[in-house]
Amino acid sequence: MGEYVFPIKKFTNKFGSINSKKDLKNFIQERSAHVTQTTLYGYIKTRIGTRYALMFEDEIFSKSINLAKWNIYMAALSDCTLYVFSYLIEKKNLKQNDAQEIFIEIIENEKNNGLNEKLFEDTKIEFNQRLKEVDWKIYHINTPFKNSGLALYKWSPIADNLKILDKEIVLNSIKLKWNLVENDFQNLTKNLYFD
Repeated sequence: MGEYVFPIKKFTNKFGSINSKKDLKNFIQERSAHVTQTTLYGYIKTRIGTRYALMFEDEIFSKSINLAKWNIYMAALSDCTLYVFSYLIEKKNLKQNDAQEIFIEIIENEKNNGLNEKLFEDTKIEFNQRLKEVDWKIYHINTPFKNSGLALYKWSPIADNLKILDKEIVLNSIKLKWNLVENDFQNLTKNLYFD
């Protein structure tokens, strides 16, 4: 478990600011992977306790973790992309909305890292549906990370009777992680304005 869940750059890549589409894409991808990883593995570790490392040797459990991580990560990417563009549109006067292009680019790249075709297609359809319904002016203030929280709760490979007891804690843990991402993004874009 010394390596990250997703084979992307380690999170030492601290941004000084966000000035390009590439910066924006990296921010969305890295922060979404980080939130997915820390909340999923944190929850599993808390529930399993000292047998945590041994569970990864169990093939069935490992498969269920892999399934969980990809589903939660897709929800996190979707939430984070919508949040970022909603914030930029409302607070920074962004006119060119590249949310769909950046999101599709990220998930296309993730196919090289193990994202399966069915989840890729399902995620694309779901994201396009969300794009039709999103209110860009208020999305960033209206529980923008709700779907990834529910995905963490749904997909975590924990017994249902335990999950029910943990629901509030699980949803709060991911909410706190996203709060840090929001603060980080707001700081990184504080000098960014579009004409």
